[in-house]
Amino acid sequence: MRGFALLLLASVAVVPAHAGTITSSEVKAVSVTLYRDPARGQGAMNAANPGGYALITETRTITIPAGESNIRFEGVAEGMFPETAIITGLPGGVREKNRDARLISPAGLVDAYLKRSVHLKRTNRQTGKVTEQDAILRAGPYGGVVLETAEGVEALGCSGLPERMLFDGVPDGLAAKPTLSVQTVSDRAVTVTVQLSYIAQGFDWSANYVAEVNEDGKTLDLFAWATIANGGAQSFVAASMQAVAGQPNKEANRQPPQPAPPALNLQCWPLDITSTHPRQYLYRIPPPPPPPPAPMAEMAMMSDNIIVTASRARGAPVAIQALQEELGDLKLYRIPEPVTIAAQSQKQVAMLQKTGVKFDRIYTASVDDFGDIPSAVPFLLRMKNVMDKGLGLPMPAGGVVLFEPVGGNMLLVGQDGVADRAIGDDVEFKVGSSPDVRVAVKPVINTPKKRSFRLTLTNARAVPVTAEILIPYELANTSKGLVRKNGGWMWRTTVPAGGEAGLGYELRVGRR
Repeated sequence: MRGFALLLLASVAVVPAHAGTITSSEVKAVSVTLYRDPARGQGAMNAANPGGYALITETRTITIPAGESNIRFEGVAEGMFPETAIITGLPGGVREKNRDARLISPAGLVDAYLKRSVHLKRTNRQTGKVTEQDAILRAGPYGGVVLETAEGVEALGCSGLPERMLFDGVPDGLAAKPTLSVQTVSDRAVTVTVQLSYIAQGFDWSANYVAEVNEDGKTLDLFAWATIANGGAQSFVAASMQAVAGQPNKEANRQPPQPAPPALNLQCWPLDITSTHPRQYLYRIPPPPPPPPAPMAEMAMMSDNIIVTASRARGAPVAIQALQEELGDLKLYRIPEPVTIAAQSQKQVAMLQKTGVKFDRIYTASVDDFGDIPSAVPFLLRMKNVMDKGLGLPMPAGGVVLFEPVGGNMLLVGQDGVADRAIGDDVEFKVGSSPDVRVAVKPVINTPKKRSFRLTLTNARAVPVTAEILIPYELANTSKGLVRKNGGWMWRTTVPAGGEAGLGYELRVGRR
């Protein structure tokens, strides 16, 4: 009896497993530990094609008969690396394991049935009557499907009327979900709880910081989301979730173990005969023009599908917050409540929250960036990552958005990225350039034997400012306020409100 049908692009059901095969599709519990894309650094995460990976541990209950069995673990992550799979709890252990990479799809069925018989149901163009006939699949699925019937060879889908292609069953090797198959043996029938652990690609995570400067201009409130990306087609419901910060050693991934299934694309010549169609219609018709741009609010909703686990009011603690733990030299952030990581989506979970973090506003640049015309100096906010300054915790790499109060409103003043920062490190958020603080570097003597310069800083602000200007060269002599840094000399000074500060320096000729 034919129980499987394909209505052009219709889906199909799964045949029951054959004797000796046990299918496990229900996951009792799952744990997902996320690792960042090792090649990304502190750059932006590619949510559409995440380059990181995850360690997934599933707990399942399976009833195994006596003798040899083939256990199919359905619903594993499609980016699974089968060589990393570890299964514990089977009484006879694992004798063999295989990743069933081919998934059921219209194109997959056509490919599996090439040179085999299928059954057609189609509507006659003249009478409207539904007819049935057998056919041999000769070619497909790429570029169309070619059938051979009693009337000859033809392409599927070219009659312009409904057509159905029926299959006797799902061939071996096609699975409804990504599946790991293992062979085992047991001396008796038994129900066991097993754990399946494996590494899968197609995940990533990043920290996203929000810094809000307080009215005092000396402290800020820092909040961070952990943004998680799942690029696969499998969801992980009520998962125990962890995220690892740092760079564990990992070899580059080989080719993706599960390519996307091809689409079934039926292509036909225009109906009737070629002489009934004007020549211009035989060529490709250009696509319609794109729709008009959506309003900004609507575009914001369409651009990202991000699920937020916990929201917060300004200054209020969040309901769910990650707990930081040590993992050797790495840092582990554990979400204390179950989290559902939906397929092909992003999710945000509150990671840390600190209030009243003390910072210094530093105006900093290199003399190589300036000339004899006064130019605005970039500035940043610098914090010491220690408890008595309001921090004192490991900070994973990620992006930062910075807000400052203006007229009673919090306005965006800068965006930056931050690398991993350990306790005791300096944490710096670059803000922008200030037109009120300017620097000029003018040559005083410029000969083959002597090169000297005058550096002048001016401050038009109503408060004193701290500046650090790097001279990335060897100097003929040094003076007060110069310290070694980054292979050169750093001049650190305080410029009074409405005043200026200057430094004369001479380069050691012939040496940088």
